[in-house]
Amino acid sequence: MPTARRIVHEFLERRGMTTIFGNPGSNELPFLAELPGSFKYVLGLHEGAVVGMADGYAQATGRPVLVNLHAAAGSGNAMGALTNAVYSRSPLVLTAGQQVRQAIGAEAMLANVEATQLMRPLVGWAGEPACAADVPRSLAQAVFEAELRRRPTYLSVPYDDWDAELGGNALVTLDRDVRRALTPAETDLATLTAEVAEAANPVLVLGGDIDTAGLLPRAVELAEHLELPVWVAPSPFRLPFPNRHRLFRGVLPAGIGALSDRLAGHDLILVLGAPVFRYHQHVPGPYLPEGATLVQVTDDAEAAARAPMGRSLVADPGTVIDALLGRIAARPAGRRPRFVPNEEPATAPKDLHPEQVFAALRETQAPGTTYVVESTSTNAAWWRQADLRESSSYFFPAAGGLGFGLPAAVGMAMGRPERPVVAVIGDGSANYGITALWTAAHYGVPVTFVILRNGSYGALRWFGGLLGTPDVPGTDIPGLDFTRIAEGYGVPATTAADLPELRARLKRPADGPRLIQVDTYLTTPE
Repeated sequence: MPTARRIVHEFLERRGMTTIFGNPGSNELPFLAELPGSFKYVLGLHEGAVVGMADGYAQATGRPVLVNLHAAAGSGNAMGALTNAVYSRSPLVLTAGQQVRQAIGAEAMLANVEATQLMRPLVGWAGEPACAADVPRSLAQAVFEAELRRRPTYLSVPYDDWDAELGGNALVTLDRDVRRALTPAETDLATLTAEVAEAANPVLVLGGDIDTAGLLPRAVELAEHLELPVWVAPSPFRLPFPNRHRLFRGVLPAGIGALSDRLAGHDLILVLGAPVFRYHQHVPGPYLPEGATLVQVTDDAEAAARAPMGRSLVADPGTVIDALLGRIAARPAGRRPRFVPNEEPATAPKDLHPEQVFAALRETQAPGTTYVVESTSTNAAWWRQADLRESSSYFFPAAGGLGFGLPAAVGMAMGRPERPVVAVIGDGSANYGITALWTAAHYGVPVTFVILRNGSYGALRWFGGLLGTPDVPGTDIPGLDFTRIAEGYGVPATTAADLPELRARLKRPADGPRLIQVDTYLTTPE
């Protein structure tokens, strides 16, 4: 009879989940034994980097990804990175080895005590099989829960279960399939269509889920069809609309009062594929400007339920976009250019201004480049100089947790090798996921890592001013040399001292990982 391990391997193979990201320990070895040749195991040197790589891979491919962690210790190491995967709604399936069953109650070394509670409330579902015969079904549930909820799941498996021989009932798991569809009712579509058609000054607010679902081109079509100004919801983890499009108005601020001020004058605020709203800084004020109505369309039932204002429709945003395109007549656009040019980049008295770096990237990299950005103090400079027009062009840590950028870039390059990947990382952020450089070097992943070195936690300094605490310690990080660190991990690295040198280095094709360190002027997020 087949073992639990063989059945699970075949289930994963049938579903195309043959790339596993992990950092194994003793409890995990029985699962990894006899791994079929079609599988690829991607080793990371720290569980935070492992989850970051898997998050990037899942966002690049749009498919669930298996992550293999070591018991409670490895799971704990992964939790910081897991927060980003939760808010990017990445379907990660986290598995962790558990001690043999008879040793769990006695809390033997490496026993995962109350394993199902460890990763909550971050994961959408957590389980541990009641017996060896339930391992295949439990793993299948973890996969389906991740797909249905669009949220990571967690499964702890006692390692003596993998060798158990199972009967026919376990084999039926191989033929399981679960689908999800959210089609809005005709009455809801009719009501929304009438509201948009009759609004005097409607505005469109888009979230990262639009890009996740591949709806960026349709969102552009809708905005142009109805001549709607477009804002991106605050703290975007993906870009759902081209940022140099004539209808693009920018990224909404992450404070209640400031956001409301930006939307003043609009009578209908249509939010597609975003929570309402992911605030950050505490800026008091009304949720909505006077006279405005908000309608949210999202397939995330939790986001709809927790929204503090407006009306929410839990449905596929793509279906709603199609309905609005088909039911409302096009509005005249006039003769205007579709895209607007970038401003001249700002300069600085010392070192390069981040805008100069971003302008150099725009001018030297291919139009379809994927950018993974984790430099929070330079986001205003980024949006002034970036020119992103394609789907899957921009990724950012969805929960604001540092350590996403370096590993996520590696995972994205593995998941979509046909597109060049550039990681734009601050020197403060880089330290959190630095071990991903080894994985990039070991597997020859062609990523360009651009490290912006200003010797400071720039965003933290900005928050110090915002909170009236400008004199706190721990905001300076001098003395870091990422070229030497990168070379130690096996990644070729150079320093660009000026703009001509930076442009020359960026123009060279990347046939493997490379790191370019640039000293930059300290800016603030604005």
